[in-house]
Amino acid sequence: MMRSLQFTVLSVLLMCMAAVAGASTLSVEAVVSPAWVEHAGGAREPLVPGAELRNGDRVLTGNGARALLRMAEGSAVKLGENASLGVDSLTDRGGTAGRLVSGVLDVAQGAFRFTTRVFGAPRASRDLNIRIATVTAGIRGTDLWGKSSAERDVVCLIEGRIAVQHQDQTFTMQDPLSFFIAGRDGKRQPVAPVPAAQLQEWAAETEIAPASGASRRGGKHRVALAAVADEGAAAALAAKLRTEGYAARVRAYRASGGADGGLRYAVDVIGLGSAEDAAQMAAALRKAGYSTAG
Repeated sequence: MMRSLQFTVLSVLLMCMAAVAGASTLSVEAVVSPAWVEHAGGAREPLVPGAELRNGDRVLTGNGARALLRMAEGSAVKLGENASLGVDSLTDRGGTAGRLVSGVLDVAQGAFRFTTRVFGAPRASRDLNIRIATVTAGIRGTDLWGKSSAERDVVCLIEGRIAVQHQDQTFTMQDPLSFFIAGRDGKRQPVAPVPAAQLQEWAAETEIAPASGASRRGGKHRVALAAVADEGAAAALAAKLRTEGYAARVRAYRASGGADGGLRYAVDVIGLGSAEDAAQMAAALRKAGYSTAG
C-alpha cells in the first residue's frame, strides 16, 4: 500500500503501571481471528494471546478481526480488521524509576487506537513513534484513534495534545474529541469537533466485543473440529487453519466404546476466552466450511 501519512508519537510522557520483571516490550493480550504475525524473515504464524512481538514483526488482521496489544508499561494498542502494524526498534530501558519505553509502531493500513485506559494507571516515560501516511504528529496525550485507508487518513484526538505537521504546515490539536482528515489528494479538512455518534462508530472498529469469538491470555476454552484416525490428516488440517490465521493444534486421545479403542486425533482451536466466545468461533468455522464436534 502506498504510504502517504506519517504519524509520529514523540516523547509521550505518561504515568503507567510498572511492568512485571521480564515482561516484553509489546505482547498480545487478545485476538479475534483471523490474524497473523509476520516475522522479519517472512515466516508467518497465527497471532495468539501471550505472544511477544519482536522488532521486525508485523501484525496483520483479516476480515472481522481485532487485536489487543499491551506495551510493557501498561498502555494498549488496539487494531481493527484488515490492519497492518509493524514493530521496529522497541526497547525498554531502566527500572521502575526513570523507566523509558521507546521505538516505532508503523500503521500501514487499518484502524488503531492508542490508549492508557485499559490496563491501569500509567507510571513510565515513553518515546514512541507511530507512523501512518501524510502527517507527522508530536503527541502529549493518553487516548487517540486513527485510520489509514486508500482514500484518506484520519486522526481523532480523544484526550491530550498533538502537534501536527501536514506537508509544509504545522498546527496543534489540543481540544479533546476533535479530529483531522488528510485526503490522498494532499488536501486536508480543518480540525473539527467529532460528533458523538461518529466517535462511537470509529471506536467500535477497534474494540473486541463480548462473545465475539475472541481468544485471550489464559483462555481455557476450545473448539474441537471433527476427529480423525489419521494423524497426518489431522496435522494437515491444523496447518491449514494456522495458515488461515487460527491458533490450531492436534490433540491425540484414546477412543472409548469403539471396536478398536485406538488413537484418534482432534484438531482444536484453542485459547477462547469464554464459552460464548467458543460458541461464536465454532459458528464462524462452520460458516467457513469446517466441521466442528458437538
